[in-house]
Amino acid sequence: MKLRHVFSKSLLLATLFIVACGPDDTSVDEVELVDYAEQVITDDALLQEYLQTHTYNYEDFSGAERYSGAIVLDTLAGDDANKTPLIDLVQSIEVPVDAEGEIVQHRLYHLVAQQGNRVPNKPTIVDSVYLAYKGKLLDGTVFDENEFPIWFDLASVIPGFRYGLQHFAPGSYTVENNGTFAFENYGQGILFMPSGLGYYNQARGSIPAYSPLIFEVAVYTTNITDHDADGILSINEDPDGDGNPYNDDTDGNGITNMFDPDDDGDGVLTSLEYDVDEDGQPDDDDNDGIPNYLDPDNN
Repeated sequence: MKLRHVFSKSLLLATLFIVACGPDDTSVDEVELVDYAEQVITDDALLQEYLQTHTYNYEDFSGAERYSGAIVLDTLAGDDANKTPLIDLVQSIEVPVDAEGEIVQHRLYHLVAQQGNRVPNKPTIVDSVYLAYKGKLLDGTVFDENEFPIWFDLASVIPGFRYGLQHFAPGSYTVENNGTFAFENYGQGILFMPSGLGYYNQARGSIPAYSPLIFEVAVYTTNITDHDADGILSINEDPDGDGNPYNDDTDGNGITNMFDPDDDGDGVLTSLEYDVDEDGQPDDDDNDGIPNYLDPDNN
């Protein structure tokens, strides 16, 4: 399948639009806060019930040729009564959520209908993704949709999107003489997320508070990010090594390292401390095991 889209090459390789994942309606109404540990059980039960009673047009994606159409979700009834339920087709991961100082694990389900052909280029949880999507509630209500792809900075979206899209490889593209980008062999699939990985107790537009969400996605291409332009990829701004750059703030200034151009707060930019001798390794001039860019006492 090919999708042609007019797109600036400089925009593709450098400047990214940062947009919010969700409806265009910016009104937000908060309702009474429910205990996260209780709500995650409620949401998972709702998601499992949906997955047990619904299916999708997987037969369209199973042929030798890549399917050029959309994902279609439907109930296990009528002509679809004997089809495989989604619960037997999805995979899941546990996503930690900091709920007022307590870490609560939320189960995120994903289904890859067809994988993109650039598997090594799957996005990390901090990269940028060029994708089309449709957002739904469990009752089928569509609350947001972009038929043509747009850029998402995964550092600026709801956690369910951030942790779900890492499972989808992008496709390939060619730049034609008229400036059109032709995309093909891109990844398609579905995300099923509890409200704690979405908007939780915030009602947004047609999304009620405490709503589990469904996103049908098509991942066209990705871009590796260095948010603070310090020469360290955002995914590598993770000195505690837990795989989550969102909880690393070496100098304790309230700005995570991946957004902080001076990680150790010593007044010297990280880009000027990281690898001055250009040997490919972070410098540690005082040999204390702490690299210069994370060591405020190294000056």
